[in-house]
Amino acid sequence: MAASASSSFTLSHQTILSHPKTTPATSIVVPVNSKVNGALLLKSRRRRVGGVGRVESRAAVVRAAAVEALETTEKDQVVEKSVNTIRFLAIDAVEKANSGHPGLPMGCAPMGHILYDEVMRYNPKNPYWFNRDRFVLSAGHGCMLQYALLHLAGYDSVTEEDLKTFRQWGSRIPGHPENFETPGVEVTTGPLGQGIANGVGLALAEKHLAARFNKPDAEIIDHYTYVILGDGCQMEGIAQEACSLAGHWGLGKLIAFYDDNHISIDGDTAIAFTESVDQRFEALGWHVIWVKNGNTGYDEIRAAVKEAQSVTDKPTLIKVTTTIGFGSPNKSNSYSVHGSALGAKEVEATRQNLGWPYEPFHVPEEVKKHWSRHTPEGASLEAEWDSKFAEYEKKYPAEAAELKSIITGELPAGWEKALPTYTPETPGDATRNLSQQCLNALAKVLPGLLGGSADLASSNMTLLKMFGDFQKDTPEERNVRFGVREHGMGAICNGIALHSPGFIPYCATFFVFTDYMRGAMRISALSEAGVIYVMTHDSIGLGEDGPTHQPIEHLASFRAMPNILMLRPADGNETAGAYKVAVENRKTPSILALSRQKLPNLPGTSIEGVEKGGYIITDNSSGNKPDVILIGTGSELEIAAKAGDELRKEGKSVRVVSFVSWELFDQQSDEYKESVLPAAVTARVSIEAGTTFGWQKIVGSKGKAIGIDKFGQSAPAGKIYKEYGITAEAVIEAAKSVC
Repeated sequence: MAASASSSFTLSHQTILSHPKTTPATSIVVPVNSKVNGALLLKSRRRRVGGVGRVESRAAVVRAAAVEALETTEKDQVVEKSVNTIRFLAIDAVEKANSGHPGLPMGCAPMGHILYDEVMRYNPKNPYWFNRDRFVLSAGHGCMLQYALLHLAGYDSVTEEDLKTFRQWGSRIPGHPENFETPGVEVTTGPLGQGIANGVGLALAEKHLAARFNKPDAEIIDHYTYVILGDGCQMEGIAQEACSLAGHWGLGKLIAFYDDNHISIDGDTAIAFTESVDQRFEALGWHVIWVKNGNTGYDEIRAAVKEAQSVTDKPTLIKVTTTIGFGSPNKSNSYSVHGSALGAKEVEATRQNLGWPYEPFHVPEEVKKHWSRHTPEGASLEAEWDSKFAEYEKKYPAEAAELKSIITGELPAGWEKALPTYTPETPGDATRNLSQQCLNALAKVLPGLLGGSADLASSNMTLLKMFGDFQKDTPEERNVRFGVREHGMGAICNGIALHSPGFIPYCATFFVFTDYMRGAMRISALSEAGVIYVMTHDSIGLGEDGPTHQPIEHLASFRAMPNILMLRPADGNETAGAYKVAVENRKTPSILALSRQKLPNLPGTSIEGVEKGGYIITDNSSGNKPDVILIGTGSELEIAAKAGDELRKEGKSVRVVSFVSWELFDQQSDEYKESVLPAAVTARVSIEAGTTFGWQKIVGSKGKAIGIDKFGQSAPAGKIYKEYGITAEAVIEAAKSVC
């Protein structure tokens, strides 16, 4: 294991040494406070001289380390200047914004350079070329590393002017990577650990498509997923969940670089993180490589990548020991360089230390020339792949059509006709069972549909019966077994969704366990990843498992989350309608809250109604203003309908409204909303087996909301509904009180 930051040998002052083959004008600076240089010095100090175990003099040690660093090829001299360009673009952008994280880009610039300049295949003028290699910066706070690389590579999304607007209002380069803001950024990262889990999803997608569509005479899917993650990502549980699955699945084209700098916000990681990451990843089924000199060991990094690419049956973790803030004389190797600008004085000292005479944001001409080849090379790579795909299409037209659908996101014509429909005479069933009918119907017509459950497939009812399990040796299959890993599951599905527009990933667990995956679900919404969350056991209706498993506040909490559809269908038609909405809204994730208990198929429900969010299922007011409007969702729509029938027997005109999705209803025109919920009708009653929080918006100040504002109980479902007043009798009483 690497020595901790606190035990690293550092130079106490700036040391400038000239290589024997260079003039003083090309003198090389050995940065102070360099952990890796310190490690080299320690290594040198331990050398045996003349067979005697004595320690060499300090001057000899410094000179030996400097000579080792200076023995580079002419190419590496350009590389060194390129690496320092990356460092200073990051320094300058953070300094101008007076906000940001310069430490990681300064330390990770060598590996970033080698990835984008020497290893990865991409087309900077078409960031969405399908067969590109994907890169994920899981340690998203260091995003100036990626922005600098995109700028040098020729992406139009990060110009010099963009670099000068880092972290500002309206900037295309925000304070953490956002796929919807910056073309070239694959996924949205920020919360630590999300990115590496997204990377697992991206690599899963590649392995699945390659197994499914590649032919012995036509390998058209062949790309890698590269990730940079840091100590913080390694500490997060989501990373463990996802990396465990990556090893189990044998995702050989996933290569993760671990920025091993031993520094987090609170200081040296020794205060909280002393495990052997190497041994943990080996136990997870990863191939592990250690690059001991991540600051100047370019050939070590290159060799590690080559070795990683040769390992086809395991993902690879390349631990790269670096110095955070490399080159800063007074702040490197410390937490002070993690999350704030260096300051003018330290920036100038760093320029002197690294021999950088240029003005802020300057890219030397030789560096521009060096990187300029990526535009024609990228265009050539894409053109070559297009030609290969054209040949593939001639030989395998059916497979090509399916793959095109996944690549473009264009849904097959008439796909929605596969959804089942129901009548009131159709025997009732739990909506989780109806969901399985819909999933299996859609799997026949949607090439990009795949997914699974967090070890609850037989309870969530999410198995695709016509397919087997996605496993290491059967990656062409479409049932994904996530195990009890809710958070990792959600983030992996985000990666799948963002790999290609036509992927339609779904994942499932009990609705209450969204608490374990909310971070990933929020990133789904933010990054416009159209994941379908199949959440069963949606209320106290699950019964005897009790309050630990009975969601109360969950519906309201997701209704409060931007850009996510919260759908609670009441029967078969509404379940089919929920899937139609979820499939069509590819930039908005959807949550389907589904019942454990059986529900009848109600008169008046429809797929078309679900698309409106809220709609009338029964109304005896004959076009006149009803006396009262009863509003229900999911399993409680049946209760509202029963209460409506009883009130009509007493001479009341009653409108019953299904309010399956607040978000979809809000999207409708004012005229439509008025037609369903006329402002003149203030007598309104809602019923839902969850918190009443938020319902005042729907029922108004004169209406009543029936719900549960406490935790549930362990008992049969019918008993709980009765004890908590989630009954038709309670609705009737409330309706009479507001009429």
